[in-house]
Amino acid sequence: MHAAFLSSSSSAIPLVLLAAKALGPWTKEQPDNVKALVDAAGFKADAGKALLVHAADGSIAQVLAGLGEGKDSFALASLPGALPPGDYALGKVPAGMNGETLALGWADGAYRFTKYKVGEKARRLVLPKSIDAAEVGRQADAIDWLRDLVNTPPCDMGPAEIAAEAEAMAMEFGASIAITLGEDLERGFPMVHAVGKGAAQAPRFIEITWGKESDPKIAIVGKGVAFDTGGLNIKTSGMGLMKKDMGGAAHALALARLIMGAGLPVRLVCCVPAVENAIGPNAFRPSDILKSRKGLTVEVEDTDAEGRLILADALTRASEHQPELIIDFATLTGAARVALGPDLAPLYTDDDRLAGDMAAAAAMTGDPVWRMPLWSGYEGGLRSPIADMKNLGDGPMGGSITAALFLKAFVSAPSWAHFDIWAWRPPRYGRPAGAAACGLRAVWSVLRQRYGA
Repeated sequence: MHAAFLSSSSSAIPLVLLAAKALGPWTKEQPDNVKALVDAAGFKADAGKALLVHAADGSIAQVLAGLGEGKDSFALASLPGALPPGDYALGKVPAGMNGETLALGWADGAYRFTKYKVGEKARRLVLPKSIDAAEVGRQADAIDWLRDLVNTPPCDMGPAEIAAEAEAMAMEFGASIAITLGEDLERGFPMVHAVGKGAAQAPRFIEITWGKESDPKIAIVGKGVAFDTGGLNIKTSGMGLMKKDMGGAAHALALARLIMGAGLPVRLVCCVPAVENAIGPNAFRPSDILKSRKGLTVEVEDTDAEGRLILADALTRASEHQPELIIDFATLTGAARVALGPDLAPLYTDDDRLAGDMAAAAAMTGDPVWRMPLWSGYEGGLRSPIADMKNLGDGPMGGSITAALFLKAFVSAPSWAHFDIWAWRPPRYGRPAGAAACGLRAVWSVLRQRYGA
């Protein structure tokens, strides 16, 4: 069972979940000391707020947990950071709220990155029998792993370490894995090789396959830039966060873990190009013309638009498997953050049914996804006078859209979804800053609905 959960505990403190509208009627039925405490504390049951109710001996008798309007099933995420260490019991799930998501919110807030320092004492949650503890634990484990991968700095999470994590996962679930390096990489994945050849650690292409050949085939692709200096077009700000530029790879691998762990009846292909975009004598240059795996030539306008280059080769390879669905995750553009901020995962797809399924899943899981336009009118900005394409659109506007349009040129599948994620979050609402899963739970919900029993 996940470290944030328990099946039972004799000392667990009850969590009383209260929406703002339900607080008044609930309080009227409580003893005078509780009524007085709620009034004195000014507790309004706002989302994420908690009030400790003490017994006569000073111990905590119960915790009142605010849900606000009762629309945010991730409302418990702030509690582990606000409550004393100990065990707590999730009571009745209010009508209209998702118990699975409430529990995952708790796990989200309980997460701490402890690779380099001792962690805090645990806050654990006893799950009611109405919640599928196995499924909740599987999701929480995958998300924690994703966050550990992204939070680990490039000194300990370069292309080789990303490959090692993928190999360990493949071995755990009996999947096949192929890792392409060196001359084979240069021949087969020339843009992956070009982007990563300037780094001390060699670039590589990771491909995992799992499941029966007769089952529906899906492909997952993730951008694996272990660290991004911007290359010769060096970043002038924000480089300190660039350990997270392999966040797309972490999402792809975490989704693969969920699929294999649940035994979803699909034929899975997971492709991760793993590189470091470094500055060195072998680094690729602005004005270079690169030949892609698909055969299209690409003029490099900016070496800091490297993610779409390695993804282009990966999407070409994924398409060669002839899947019915391709999903890619990438920390691709700052333009997406300008448009939607850190929490909303921008979704690009031409498949209206898939977009509708994603929107419904996002609402159900509390994992926000927002569809963005694949506006064909911007394709002209990707034309090059000396190559088939260039890796940057014309001008500074619409950068997330033009990046998605660039990727689209390398996709051949009945259905494709691209997520331009941040994979990070600022500290707020009592939840720790750092790596974050963006859109993962919504996508997993769609796959469970489509391919699950």
